[in-house]
Amino acid sequence: MECFFVNCKRLFIYFIILLSLFPAFSEVNSLTSNDGLPQDITFWSDYPHDVLAQAIVDRMTEEELLAQIFMFGWAGQEPSELLNQWVLDRGLGSVKVFGWNTDDINLVAKSVKALQEKSQQCRFKIPLFVATDQEGGWIRHVKGDTSDTPGNLAIGASGYPVDAWYTGYYIGQELRTLGINMNFAPTVDLYTNHDSSVIGPRSFGENAEYSGILGASFAAGSIAAGVIPTAKHFPGHGDTGIDSHGQLPVISIDYDTLMNRELIPFSYLIEEGIPAIMSGHLSFPEIVKNGEPASLSKTILTDILRTKLGYKGLIITDDMMMNGATSWAGTLSNAFRLAIEAGNDIIISSTTAKLNEALWTGNISLMKTSAEFYNRVKDAAKRVILAKLEYFKGENPVPLYPDSSKIAENIPAPEAKDFFLSQACRSITLYKGELPYKPKPQERILLAGQKQFPSFFEEGKLRYPEAKMLQFNYNMGPNETEWMSNYIDELISSYDTVIISVADDASAAVASKLRSKNIKTIVISVLSPVPSMRMKSWANTILMAYSYSEYSFMAAFGALAGEYQVTGKFPLAEE
Repeated sequence: MECFFVNCKRLFIYFIILLSLFPAFSEVNSLTSNDGLPQDITFWSDYPHDVLAQAIVDRMTEEELLAQIFMFGWAGQEPSELLNQWVLDRGLGSVKVFGWNTDDINLVAKSVKALQEKSQQCRFKIPLFVATDQEGGWIRHVKGDTSDTPGNLAIGASGYPVDAWYTGYYIGQELRTLGINMNFAPTVDLYTNHDSSVIGPRSFGENAEYSGILGASFAAGSIAAGVIPTAKHFPGHGDTGIDSHGQLPVISIDYDTLMNRELIPFSYLIEEGIPAIMSGHLSFPEIVKNGEPASLSKTILTDILRTKLGYKGLIITDDMMMNGATSWAGTLSNAFRLAIEAGNDIIISSTTAKLNEALWTGNISLMKTSAEFYNRVKDAAKRVILAKLEYFKGENPVPLYPDSSKIAENIPAPEAKDFFLSQACRSITLYKGELPYKPKPQERILLAGQKQFPSFFEEGKLRYPEAKMLQFNYNMGPNETEWMSNYIDELISSYDTVIISVADDASAAVASKLRSKNIKTIVISVLSPVPSMRMKSWANTILMAYSYSEYSFMAAFGALAGEYQVTGKFPLAEE
């Protein structure tokens, strides 16, 4: 019996010792999770990227997961209070800088910095992807003093991959200075439909192989500058004259044509490791029988892009506010759900959603009731976070906080002006006629062009100082076009030669008044070359410049005056 009490006493002492140690065990246990990582991990914790990404998404709430795959833009000069709430209170994953808030690039940098600072106040401190559309040429959302480049079709006319590389590089350098780390470029849609009103000179041309090579070169230049390139618009927006901003384009091509034409440039880019691809609001009814947009199609994004082409990077929707997406889905909320289910990883809205909109509340509810949908959102969020870890902890990321003191020094990018002028000169194409144009003594010359393109008149007067000027508007309506056509019809009898800028069908209609007159007509074509192509039967000289950039006008008039040898090759097939 005495032995029993001795043993009990010992057990009691051991029990007291264990109780005294229990808080310490509890404290240690509270600092780790089932994955073995501390509870207080953040994006900046030092663990392997895949391990950290998985740990973060495992600990995220439904709200944090869904917010991470959304990208919102804002109207006005500075981010709204609503957007700030999305970033600070919900952990929004990405923001987009659209063209309506970028004239003051110092304010752009200030806004980006403020948003990134808010992202670092969230639980996991995940930085934002900050994106824009800076394709070069026609599409240049960030304005101010950024380079107004000759654009993709001009690169296609020069035919040099190095021109594409340096274009991506210099554009990337400028975006980097402003804290913008993702660019929705290059556009690798093929210019197969010459009536296209939305792609046009944004394309490298009709040749799929060349477009793939040039697109891959542009992307490599962007990466060298530290900016993430995004190829668009998968699976190809070029074979339609309809703008998906207004309605859903229907492209009636079969599977073989898609694989062997439209997808060739994307295949090049995937092989070269393109980190992001944008899905387009485009219907391919011969491939997906119900006619759903590619951006909402699991067949196109998961089966073709992921499985068939082996793509591993991010899939990002085009703006979901475009009618090409919502008209088929019925509602914006439904479009967001379908886009997620189809395989997109980032869903874009050009406007910031209200906090209680159905695109948020409806999808949160679905995450709570559908394991399949929850896992799809979680998979997308993990892909986004993993891409951010690899990028922001990589060798050359855009600094999280832009330095405003460097803006004037780096925008436009050093050496960019010399490069873009030389690139424009390599692109100028003599479509018809002979060069140089040397006016005779007392020859009466009229420079007729869009008043929105002052470089046309500056460069023209520099070479032909005695020339008179006629200005009209770019993108004239039918009444204004008719009035200007009648006006020039009366005016031109006073001139021997008219040098006219043709940028669209309206300016081509004005130029057509010269057709029946005994007047030398010299056309300088900018943007889409198609209206000028249709003047070949009667215009004396046609120079294709592909852009209204100051560099393009300098190069075009330099070619006209015989200052260098024109070498550009026309990048479209003859009609």
